Amino acid sequence: MSKQLRVALVAGEASGDILGAGLMQALKARHPQVEFIGVGGPLMEAEGLSSYFPMERLAVMGLVEVLGRLPELLLRRRRLVTALISAKPDVFIGIDAPDFNLDLELKLRRAGIKTVHYVSPSVWAWRQKRVLKIRQACDLMLTLFPFEAQFYDAHQVAVRFVGHPLADAIAPQVDRAAARAALDLPADGPVVALLPGSRGSEVARLGGLFLDAAVRLRALRPGIRFVLPCASPERRAQLEQQLVGRDLPLTLLDGRSHLALAACDAVLIASGTATLEALLHKRPMVVAYKVSPMTYRILKRLVKSPYISLPNLLAERLLVPELIQDAATPEALAQTLAPLLEGGEVQTEGFDVIHRALRRDASAQAADAVLKLLGQG
Repeated sequence: MSKQLRVALVAGEASGDILGAGLMQALKARHPQVEFIGVGGPLMEAEGLSSYFPMERLAVMGLVEVLGRLPELLLRRRRLVTALISAKPDVFIGIDAPDFNLDLELKLRRAGIKTVHYVSPSVWAWRQKRVLKIRQACDLMLTLFPFEAQFYDAHQVAVRFVGHPLADAIAPQVDRAAARAALDLPADGPVVALLPGSRGSEVARLGGLFLDAAVRLRALRPGIRFVLPCASPERRAQLEQQLVGRDLPLTLLDGRSHLALAACDAVLIASGTATLEALLHKRPMVVAYKVSPMTYRILKRLVKSPYISLPNLLAERLLVPELIQDAATPEALAQTLAPLLEGGEVQTEGFDVIHRALRRDASAQAADAVLKLLGQG
């Protein structure tokens, strides 16, 4: 009979809730005598987590919003430290949310509790000195990408590359015809997916730009169609406003970005995690990004990486075109994307190699690494 194991986890948003639920499932499969405490969302609660408070209280985006909620966040973290130290879990796993979790991990580790951080912050790209705090705060870092593990290795942080759950979830070959049928799109003829980002500020900067690029693409390729998944009702309203006065054969979708990616031939996409989804769907892409001129000047000095998009970071070469800031004009985007509607094999062959490298049954790998840390693997 294996002894009872008490595992504490804290996730701060929906993506962390998905990762946490998968990890909890894999831990239960290996160690049925396990109890879960901490903070998580509905998926983690369904796997048996008793949550100290609703996960939504941690999910804050943007600097101004964080400042407004800072007293509450700090109070919740103080209370959580006290509650967890008295609960004495065998291990604490902080899932993403580094601004909240790393301080928590540091305090718990100093109190003698083993700590794991699941999902690396982008220390390899900027604010690299944070790796010193990570080394103090956690016994083990679990990364989704291999280049992150190389960075931690080089900085003497115990690390395990576990692969990416999305690479497990998305099939190596995606059925384009079925996706088009589901979206009532014609079976033949080119379709381009436009993904200008999920935040209001991104859509404000990139939405109109992407639609202007679409107008130019249509002039180059008559018969082309467009799909644009909207991340929320607010984003949909924003995009409907931007569409006024533009004549485009475009279907707006509520969510369903995976279906849009499956249905299309090529993608015009904002830099961000959606580029990984496009890569896993094996769809050639052009990546664009714009920030305010001031932010751009600051980031240009801070960012250490030669690329901004995940496909290029994973390929360790310029696999997909990146049009950043002033280079991102409607004309340049259309001209760069047009050849990918028939070509694009160089990209898709590269994507296939990356998909196989990331498809490792991430939840099982993460569970094995945690149990090994506890001397039970």
